[in-house]
Amino acid sequence: MYPEEFVAPMREELTSIGFRELRTPEEVDAALTQSPGTTLVVVNSICGCAAGKARPGVAAALNNANRPDNLTTVFAGQDREATDRARGYFTGYPPSSPSIALLRDGKLLFMMERRDIEGRDPYSIADDLTRAFDQFCTPAAAAAKS
Repeated sequence: MYPEEFVAPMREELTSIGFRELRTPEEVDAALTQSPGTTLVVVNSICGCAAGKARPGVAAALNNANRPDNLTTVFAGQDREATDRARGYFTGYPPSSPSIALLRDGKLLFMMERRDIEGRDPYSIADDLTRAFDQFCTPAAAAAKS
């Protein structure tokens, strides 16, 4: 585990654009099952592909007209219990850092694993995310769920 002062700027990169950090399993459960609408979960990481690809790609995607109702993040390797709990909602996917998931009512709608992030630029990541937002984060998508 890294000293908190070392990872604080990496946390702030997401919290400064509206993400809520989930630091306990209870916070994860509440955010993913009790928050109305869609919830984006970014599994943040200290690695270079989180810094140079995932976080900038997420930030760019949030400029899209359609976007998730709730923005949340857990930090792999730091808040381990919260990260493990979040990953428990990513049905069918192995643990991956960084990763980006979109859920509604605790159900996974879209998943971007590390293998979908590394080796790509932030703009390509943002394109994939905005397509997912357009598919799942619109009033029509929410109505179809009902």
